[in-house]
Amino acid sequence: MTMVEPVQDQVHSPNRYTGNRIRRTEDPRLLAGRGMFIDDVEVPKMIEAAVLRSPLAHARIVSIDTSRARELPGVFDVITGKDLAAVAGQQPVIWLPIPEQRIAKTHALAVDRVRWVGQAVAAVVATDRYVAEDALELIDVEYEPLPVVADLDAALAPDAPKLYDDWPDNVSGSLTYSNGDADEAFASADLVVEGSFTHGRAMGCPLEPRGCIVNWDSFSDTLDLWLSTQAPNLARDLLCEVFGVPVHKIRIRTPDLGGGFGNKFDFYGEEVIAAVLSRRTGRPVKLVEDRSDSFVATGHSRDQRLDFEMALRSDGTILGLRGVSYGVLGGAFSTVGSGPPWASVLTCMGPYKIPNLDVTVKVVVTNRAPYGSYRGWGAPKGNIVHERLIEFAARELGMDRAEIRRKNFPAPEEFPYFSGAAFTFDSGRYADCLDLAMSKVEELGWRERQAQARAEGRSVGIGYSFHIEPSGYGPSRIMNLVGLQHSGFDEATVRMDSVGKVTVFSGQINMGQGTHTTYAQIAADALGVPMDDVVVVTGDTDSCPFTGYGTGGSRGAPLGGASILRASTRLRAKILRVAAELLEASPDDLEIENGEISVRGTTGKSVSTRDVGDAAYRRLLDRLPENEMPTLEEVDVFDPPNMATSYGCTVLLVEVDRESGMVSLLDCLQAHDCGTVINPMLVDGQLAGGLAQALGGALLEELVYDEEGQLKTASFMDYLLPTAMDIPPFQFFHQETPAPDIPGGVKGVGEAGTIAGVSLVASAVDDALSDLGVKVTRFPITPPRLLELIREAQSRKEGSA
Repeated sequence: MTMVEPVQDQVHSPNRYTGNRIRRTEDPRLLAGRGMFIDDVEVPKMIEAAVLRSPLAHARIVSIDTSRARELPGVFDVITGKDLAAVAGQQPVIWLPIPEQRIAKTHALAVDRVRWVGQAVAAVVATDRYVAEDALELIDVEYEPLPVVADLDAALAPDAPKLYDDWPDNVSGSLTYSNGDADEAFASADLVVEGSFTHGRAMGCPLEPRGCIVNWDSFSDTLDLWLSTQAPNLARDLLCEVFGVPVHKIRIRTPDLGGGFGNKFDFYGEEVIAAVLSRRTGRPVKLVEDRSDSFVATGHSRDQRLDFEMALRSDGTILGLRGVSYGVLGGAFSTVGSGPPWASVLTCMGPYKIPNLDVTVKVVVTNRAPYGSYRGWGAPKGNIVHERLIEFAARELGMDRAEIRRKNFPAPEEFPYFSGAAFTFDSGRYADCLDLAMSKVEELGWRERQAQARAEGRSVGIGYSFHIEPSGYGPSRIMNLVGLQHSGFDEATVRMDSVGKVTVFSGQINMGQGTHTTYAQIAADALGVPMDDVVVVTGDTDSCPFTGYGTGGSRGAPLGGASILRASTRLRAKILRVAAELLEASPDDLEIENGEISVRGTTGKSVSTRDVGDAAYRRLLDRLPENEMPTLEEVDVFDPPNMATSYGCTVLLVEVDRESGMVSLLDCLQAHDCGTVINPMLVDGQLAGGLAQALGGALLEELVYDEEGQLKTASFMDYLLPTAMDIPPFQFFHQETPAPDIPGGVKGVGEAGTIAGVSLVASAVDDALSDLGVKVTRFPITPPRLLELIREAQSRKEGSA
């Protein structure tokens, strides 16, 4: 169940489509089984590749014998790391936020040393995947095992083996943000609360694994790729960097994506491997990972330890925050490098006014798979810090959790508000959002449900979490300043054809979030045409415009939508100028409604967009104004001056079984503000999907390594995903505070649901076990871990009695 709850001063759009619950235009084709995913693509003369992966977490490659594999009938070629390194550069890293950081790089195939289980060592291309897989078993690799650094503590130990011989230790780098005087704040505080919070390693688990088809035409020296990616322009630029092939000779087409979740944002070695094999064989090469590959080769995430403390006055005023966030990276850097752990530090103060900060990010390499992108990036871990410490403080001070939050929110008139560490929040009515959530808790009778359950001897708790989502990653110069080696602007083209129909071209990628629908809504309203007259085209770098960062960072609506809105607004003005010539009227007196243009306030003569298209493309004489260029097309590039900060308060009702440690999720609601809501149904879908992933991360999902660096959860038999039986009902209530720096007032919402979920479950579990004084600090909260906390708390309580 979802609800749109307007607050008193909510912005009501006069538009026909924007703000309304419109079904996704993308769905009928997919529901009918007519989608085209990467494995559905067939290219003439295509052959298929498979990758041999290291069974060891750390070893020197002594030798590789590929002779038997080459002799297998059906095999076209076999390559090793040395073959690849001779023609391709190292894997690029675009996020370098830490000055003088040591960069752990590698090639797409290991050259002389492997540093995690699953690292690619060799590749085979054959008539089909079956032959290629058989050939992998004929490759003989001799390894010299090396000492393994399996986790953070092992990596930081004084005598730890080094992953890189030329490094003094396993620390890639660290960066501290300071504001005010944290030492003085802690010295003068009435209360200091602290916690060491650990978030286990996880991954996005898209339904469709990654894949590519690469055709390297050696005659024209062009690269043509089908690629399952969220960022085709970024992938094209990075292929140019790796191979030295000019960008204009690289084309990337993106079919339907069976989920992305950040996992398909990063640039992977498989694209490079397939390109090298295609160049050597002269044939298009398909390389699609299976699920076993995915667990070790697709980017991992979340793996962090956060040691933080918060200083407060006795009235609940926060004075300061300090601590260290340790990012547990893998044996090499993914495309985004240390970006996600860095972002956790930039969001660890959350929506609160904290005048004194001393916060550090420290990134450490281990013999684990590379740490990449996943929905929410660093924000879920930053949220754990501020939300957990505020709840610890409320318990110590005997204050209501909501009152501490409300006391420390910046007021609406204080925006734009500098967080103290890089981010400036553009706008917000945080207290209103908190009050909206709490009012719904009362209206829905949650407190009565809790009281009744406790009277029956059941442990039912209510948890709260307030989150912020820095969305619309885009201010290119600011992003460059903080370490992004790429741009963040968005470009769109809006074209009306000779019969008055509209095509929108965007570099953003539709991966299930409904961008084709929302873009059509925006363009149709801005142009005054029926939504059915708008077609949205994405997924081809030859026909679609450049999008700096790709589809990630909650950019699709605020940046993609803004560029479409601005281009459409200018195109509308030209349409009116042409129509004015046809109607012998002033453009200022005209209006467009449902594709018909007439003089405002009259019922006389009108013309259609088809008439305007005919005048602009075909019969120009006496129809197109002499000072107007033929055709109807506008291009817009939008590079925002600041990000747009969404926010929300999420509330969760849970029951804890004290005998087993099982947590049952009973109900969930969220009050949310993402600025102007384009399509409430799609916004609710984004929030629900993000929360489902976050709740899975809070209770179930963890990639577990043993002391030898072996991944013990390498299939869905071991890595548990939440099912429909595990997820509670959701209800959403929206307020709208338009983003001041984004045309249309839209803020992002793609990652909002994921940010609050982990701390939310911890808050609810703590409340359910409040009589025991349990404090959850390790995630996921698996039944054995929670049962251990319960028994420890019971022992303490019995001992004190």
